[in-house]
Amino acid sequence: MSDLTLGRGDAGAAMRSASDLYRAVWRWHFYAGLLVLPFMITLAVTGALYLFRDEIDAIVHSDLKRVVAQESISRVAPSAMVASALAAHPGTAVKFTDPPETTASAEITVARPGGEKLAVYVDPYSGKVLGALSDRGTIMWTIRYLHSLKYFGSFTRALIEIAGGWSILLVLTGIYLWWPRRQTGGVVTVRGTPKRRVFWRDLHAVTGIFAGFFILFLAVTGMPWSGVWGAKVNEWANGNNFGYPAGVRIAVPMSDEHLDHLAKTTWSLEQAQMPQSPAHDHGTRPIGLDRAIAIFDELGLHRGYAVNIPATPEGVYTGSVYPDDLSQQRVVHLDQYSGKPLIDMSFADYGLLGKGLEWGINVHMGQEFGRANQLVLLAACAGIVVLAVSAGIMWWKRRPKGSLGVPPMPSDRWVLRGLIAILAVGGIIFPLVGLTLIFMLTADQILFRLSRRRKT
Repeated sequence: MSDLTLGRGDAGAAMRSASDLYRAVWRWHFYAGLLVLPFMITLAVTGALYLFRDEIDAIVHSDLKRVVAQESISRVAPSAMVASALAAHPGTAVKFTDPPETTASAEITVARPGGEKLAVYVDPYSGKVLGALSDRGTIMWTIRYLHSLKYFGSFTRALIEIAGGWSILLVLTGIYLWWPRRQTGGVVTVRGTPKRRVFWRDLHAVTGIFAGFFILFLAVTGMPWSGVWGAKVNEWANGNNFGYPAGVRIAVPMSDEHLDHLAKTTWSLEQAQMPQSPAHDHGTRPIGLDRAIAIFDELGLHRGYAVNIPATPEGVYTGSVYPDDLSQQRVVHLDQYSGKPLIDMSFADYGLLGKGLEWGINVHMGQEFGRANQLVLLAACAGIVVLAVSAGIMWWKRRPKGSLGVPPMPSDRWVLRGLIAILAVGGIIFPLVGLTLIFMLTADQILFRLSRRRKT
């Protein structure tokens, strides 16, 4: 055999190997899309709406949340606002939320005798009750629960991990498929018209390469809320010292109750336990809500903070606020008898991992960089919807009649096994992704054997 023949043989083998790898990546890109795209559309639409939660809530619930600013009139005492709320809706006041700005109402959370909680809105200038909703009953809380799939049970935190992990694999395999291979279009330009499949292929590829970074970012920063990975990382990062970051004093009695059970909190404080007011003489009277709020004001908590009202003799007044500015995040627990701060914690006290994840979460929610953050992520969400729609149309135009249209199996099975080994790394990092990978491998083998039987 001549050297020229050997060269052609080597080139042919290289081309077959490249073709097999492309087929293997394409096949698993298809499977990843099959798992993820329905979730991605829901997450993109609800996420885009939630980016503008304050603006939308202010419009939809303007009769409850907005008041006319009256600079010449001092605000009614917090205890008087609570009294008005309880007169209109009898029960027990469990939380008072300070108006975040001069045109905002105060919010008092009332626990009703039957166990229901109401959010009662009060004009801070007149003390008049403006109305009430179920606690977390605003339109944006509904959108948030849809985004987190919370309406479908606690197991949906596992679905977030599966969707997030497979989204990462979807982007990485998509980058390989997009990578230029001497084609004249479909890299940064779109060829053809919507009637042709190449148009949808190029639209999908070009949109994907620009939106891919944001999908990766949103998937990774969404992982802290996942069921297995998120919970374990939270336990590892924040599980010591009663769930408080290192450096925060905890030399006070601690209860078994968690802050997250009483009020909305950050990811880093989901495991934070509530301190207890130290024992006092029986004749010692609690400082009361008005004095507690005055102390929180003196301590400089950002406007719009929430105050949890103690329900037991050992309880504490807890002031917490999580504004857009991460540096202003703060949680302060006060002894309900002396008003002394028992724990005073801010973003600066979080560990390095906690700070990094909280920053990612803040950007994920469109808060870190103001309006620019919202608009960039809105464009990313629109790109995700375009990706999902173009993928569906492209598949529908390509698939043979009566077939699922799974991309062909590579002729060299070792190529596929090598790719699976790489995917398995992601399955080890994200355990639930690993379980679904095993399931998909089994289903893939069944489909492949059924296809071979039909052909024979």
